[in-house]
Amino acid sequence: MGKLALSLTINGESHDVLVEPHRTLLDVLRTDLGLTGTKENCLDAECGVCTLLLDGMAVNACIVLAVQCRDRTVVTIEGLAVGAELHPLQRAFIDAGAVQCGYCIPGMILAARAYLDENPTPSEAEVREALAGNLCRCTGYQKIVDAVMRAAGAPAAAR
Repeated sequence: MGKLALSLTINGESHDVLVEPHRTLLDVLRTDLGLTGTKENCLDAECGVCTLLLDGMAVNACIVLAVQCRDRTVVTIEGLAVGAELHPLQRAFIDAGAVQCGYCIPGMILAARAYLDENPTPSEAEVREALAGNLCRCTGYQKIVDAVMRAAGAPAAAR
């Protein structure tokens, strides 16, 4: 089968691309559109590094076909900040020192965003469970959990 014309809405902007039906959203984002904030790692939906928002839900872009995103809304890490103003989660990750190598952080932030949209006042245990599908080799997770709790507005005693 040949290439399909596809219009994708990514970070509020429309993008017209020609894609083979088997190509993943991750590949189209990184290769065709130059949106490299969504990272590539396991390509098997095991690590969460490629997590982004599809219609507000956290999904692994490595297993979503680009053609499945027609008439849907995609948000990548590049779409969170408004101009020079970081999203509160991005700011919280910086303020909590939750960023080390940074490779997993875009996926962590977007998974946290989807979770906080559903549960704006989580407990620490709930945050840990919500982020269980996102792996990090550097931080030990505590600072990441602290950042999400900070973004949720949890009092310091609850963090």
